[in-house]
Amino acid sequence: MKSNTVYQNLSKEVNNVNIAYYDVGEGIVPVLFLHGFPFDKSMWHEQIDSLKSSHRVIAVDIRGFGKSTDEKTHLTIDLFADDLIAIMDALNIKKAIICGLSMGGFIALNAIKRFPERFEALLLCDTQCIADSAEVREKRHCIIEQIKNEGANPFSEKFTKSVFHPDSLKNEKELVDNLRSTVFANSERALTAGLAALAERSETCSSLNAIKVPTLIICGRQDEVTPLSQSEFMHEHIEGSVLKIIENAGHVSNLEQPEDFNNYLKDFLNSLHSN
Repeated sequence: MKSNTVYQNLSKEVNNVNIAYYDVGEGIVPVLFLHGFPFDKSMWHEQIDSLKSSHRVIAVDIRGFGKSTDEKTHLTIDLFADDLIAIMDALNIKKAIICGLSMGGFIALNAIKRFPERFEALLLCDTQCIADSAEVREKRHCIIEQIKNEGANPFSEKFTKSVFHPDSLKNEKELVDNLRSTVFANSERALTAGLAALAERSETCSSLNAIKVPTLIICGRQDEVTPLSQSEFMHEHIEGSVLKIIENAGHVSNLEQPEDFNNYLKDFLNSLHSN
């Protein structure tokens, strides 16, 4: 079921860019959501709906995406993590519970490695700690050239289809169309700069054992973008972490099975309060 709630779009200037975000509900330690590539903060509507009565919930548009427009800066995962800390500082947030999906997970892992004192808990959704292999990096650069030469539409359509479970593509037309609209709203520059940031990212696997905060890992069983084996690896190497597998979901498990996703999310957050 699609969320029909409209949340106010807010904006703060940090690091020479206007970062757009939602800020809903009340709570001592906010839950801060980071979207995947090439989506925007609207992908978290179902989670915001579910949590807003019990938590302060913030969802940001990462630099270059959604309403956080940036057509000039060289984008990197390091910079995205710097922006995250800057927006937390701007909102006077000393500590947050961070939840990232896919690229958002790359950013969360980067940030918790460099700024561990700023996070009370970690949620890693349909993501991985590895860097791109030479083969995958080369493939991304080929896609960048393709977008520059042929436009973004062929990539955007193919990518949209790749993130869903086959049943979602068949039976959840509105859901697929909504995400397709988000992907197609990106400028060619946002896509190519974002792909380059993904290709250039560093691995964070070697620092997983340094993560000492409660960690929930969620993955769609049929995720073909960041396969379940990657979540299992992180689970094995983050001490005390919990792994939840979502059935009948691909790479966007929070959209495809929001009820299951939200139940795991709420159970995890409730466990933090009971400790």
